[in-house]
Amino acid sequence: MTKTILVVDDDPTQRRLLQAVLERDGFAVVQAAGGDSAIGHLTSGGACDVILLDLIMPGMSGQDTLKEIRARGFNQPVIVVTASGGIDTVVAAMQAGANDFFVKPASPERINVSIRNALSMGALKGEVERLKKHVGGKATFADLVGSSPAMQMVKRMGERAAKSSIPILITGESGVGKEVIARAVHGSSERSGKPFVAVNCGAIPENLVESILFGHEKGSFTGATDKHLGKFQEANGGTLFLDEVGELPLDIQVKLLRALQESEIDPVGSKRAVKVDVRIVSATNRDLTQAVSEGRFREDLFYRLNVFPIEAPALRERREDVPALVETFIRRFNIEEGKAVVGASAETLALLAAFDWPGNVRQLENAVYRAIILADAPYLQPYDFPAISGIAAPPPELASEQPKMAPQSLGELIADLPKGSPVQFLDARGHLRTLEEIERDLIQLAIETYAGHMSEVARRLGIGRSTLYRKVREQGLEPLLNGVIEGGTEGRIQQSA
Repeated sequence: MTKTILVVDDDPTQRRLLQAVLERDGFAVVQAAGGDSAIGHLTSGGACDVILLDLIMPGMSGQDTLKEIRARGFNQPVIVVTASGGIDTVVAAMQAGANDFFVKPASPERINVSIRNALSMGALKGEVERLKKHVGGKATFADLVGSSPAMQMVKRMGERAAKSSIPILITGESGVGKEVIARAVHGSSERSGKPFVAVNCGAIPENLVESILFGHEKGSFTGATDKHLGKFQEANGGTLFLDEVGELPLDIQVKLLRALQESEIDPVGSKRAVKVDVRIVSATNRDLTQAVSEGRFREDLFYRLNVFPIEAPALRERREDVPALVETFIRRFNIEEGKAVVGASAETLALLAAFDWPGNVRQLENAVYRAIILADAPYLQPYDFPAISGIAAPPPELASEQPKMAPQSLGELIADLPKGSPVQFLDARGHLRTLEEIERDLIQLAIETYAGHMSEVARRLGIGRSTLYRKVREQGLEPLLNGVIEGGTEGRIQQSA
């Protein structure tokens, strides 16, 4: 998804120049003329991934705006923009919660690097927080990705069930994220922070199921050289997640039923039962009702597990969640693989949302992983998903084809102007315009192209900076700059002239 940059500046020209630079780099831009407008945008839930904040503004200053943003709990990265790079100003901004700063005028490259670093840092913090919740068993339903009606129903049902110790059976196709829902149940319950133990019942050898689930005593069978507690005792006080519970052998189903009813287990070789306090959440991708009718699953155990059923929807039933899932996976794999992919193009998101995804969220996750590894562009394109789009990646450019260098002088810049350029040499009657008129348009174009960076403008035009300042004043172009030239004061222009 396209990242949105909130530009907060009282100077409309500065906002327009920054917007041109940012949109050229593929970002969406929202403008705010002051601190109050910026806070209103954030409070109303407006899109914002990074904030560019001018420090010197009438009314609510940039420093006050930054403090208010942090006080209200908004954690988006903030990059402050200042006309003076004094150490006191920078330190004060950083202490107030800024992530970075740059001094006016800044080159487009400097702005781009600062924003991408801020996005990377924000993604890293988010991933660290996610991992902490995952490891600590504190992930909640607020951490589930998706706002579709189907997922809203799952969240409402899960939050209600989490408040009690009622057994939950999560059903759904393979790859829909049943364990993620189980972890959210655990993290939203009173057992949050206690052990969450997941067991894939279909992956355990049949002769070891009893030992792994209920434990064994030393010497209880050949190879039992040590005492083993088992998953029930490991999860004591917390939650035991039995994934693919329909794969359990019938004899183990009997012991599982007793463990649920009596809250005690019989480890292999033990002479006495062991009390356990475990909340059971089970899951299956099979039709247990049919398994009961066929005699492959005990009916009494089915009713004991299926007290509170939750159906996890297939990804094709919640296509509107695909963009959010893609963004989540891009952020995660960027960090894991050291990549800097910004997002996916609109065309790519439409392609992914239209696909049926028989492997559900797991298949989407793996597809994005592969695309991230192979991607060279800032945004994932349809050809990064060849198995879905049927489009092959374009061939790499020939090494002999060198990119065209930017013009270094006034003559080269004029020669490189395309048809329809803002700089016109002929008037409406086809006569050559005066040199003064052409020069004014050319200077204006250069200022807009290089975002008011007058040293760069002068170098590109092949003239001295003092000469450029004089021509800006003579041509009446001061309103165009309006504070962005070398610190932003008209007085500087006059002094330099």
